[in-house]
Amino acid sequence: MGSIYRPKYRAADGSLREAAVWWLKYRVHGRVVRESSGTTSYEEAKRLLKLREGRAAEGRPVAPHADRVTVAELAEDLRNDYRANGRRSLERLEHSLGHLLPFFGSRRASQVTSADVRAYVAQRQREGAANATINRELAALKRMFTLGLDAEKIHRRPKIVPLKEQNVRRGFFEREQFEAVRAHLPDYARPIVTFAYITGWRVRSEILPLQWHQVDFAAGTVRLEPGTTKNDEGRVFVMTPELRACLEAQREATTALEQRLGVVIPWVFHRNGRPLKSIQRAWRTACRRAGLPGRLLHDFRRTAVRNLERAGVPRAVAMKMVGHKTEAIYRRYAIVDEAMLREAAEKLAVAQAARAKFWATWPPDGEDGVLEVVGTVVGREGIEPPTPGFSVLCSTD
Repeated sequence: MGSIYRPKYRAADGSLREAAVWWLKYRVHGRVVRESSGTTSYEEAKRLLKLREGRAAEGRPVAPHADRVTVAELAEDLRNDYRANGRRSLERLEHSLGHLLPFFGSRRASQVTSADVRAYVAQRQREGAANATINRELAALKRMFTLGLDAEKIHRRPKIVPLKEQNVRRGFFEREQFEAVRAHLPDYARPIVTFAYITGWRVRSEILPLQWHQVDFAAGTVRLEPGTTKNDEGRVFVMTPELRACLEAQREATTALEQRLGVVIPWVFHRNGRPLKSIQRAWRTACRRAGLPGRLLHDFRRTAVRNLERAGVPRAVAMKMVGHKTEAIYRRYAIVDEAMLREAAEKLAVAQAARAKFWATWPPDGEDGVLEVVGTVVGREGIEPPTPGFSVLCSTD
């Protein structure tokens, strides 16, 4: 059995005094461990002692300083986890931590409650943050505590409930809008947005790093290798005539530049032979001049999905082409716009008119007709028994 005590010390005047903070004494594998409880409350110190003894009796590692671990320490563990697993969203994580740590960083992880999490959410909402942004931050906070529990640095985590997101994607480009923006872009950026408009690939992480060895003109394909995409899966896009023309023109311009500079340029898209990290500044300027301020490069991803839907491409194939791993994510991008709704309404009107015309002239004069379709007998008022001696087999037309 362990014990709780207040260590004695000799004061400056030579008197023997008792410390205000309670200390714990217990055994782990036969070894005596003494640990400060960090509290002047006897009940709290007793609770900590029972916790330590319980873990020691179960043979689980005892973390003497679990109640002192701060959120900032858990955040550093989360960074290390991202680095160890090669997560490309480390930059996004740092953005989340930039909001989380000023609020939670100096607090002990054991003292963070669900009420504290709700207070953080309320503060971020007052600052104007969208629910989707707050949820990314809450996900990082939850992951911190999960890693802390797995490493047995902490013994509990607060309940973290995500907010409801209004994450339906709405931005996409009609062809004339795309042409208007492209006309205001500098020459080096035009083939980039053309490629994005057709393929829907991510500009920064998938299109700008693209190299010529990934382009096969003979096979008519462009390839992303496994591990280079967001979901780590490879991808192949078969060239359309427009995409081939874009890439062939880019190849011709690149070859001419290589001959003039005397260097090899491995990148498909570049600026005077130098790789591009971003075209955001040129993009924003072009959108403003085209009368479409605030549009995003990511809108091309939604546009490509919509174009594939319009073309009747099977969903499984479209997901492979654009790079969506799950149907849930794909459906967020598969926007049904007004033009598609009008087209559907026109198809419905044509079908209804054809049915109305058929039944207006059925049955033929003097005949007590019954329509038989693949074994099902259907009359003017619905399903009827067949009339002896008369039936019509109708095609799907």
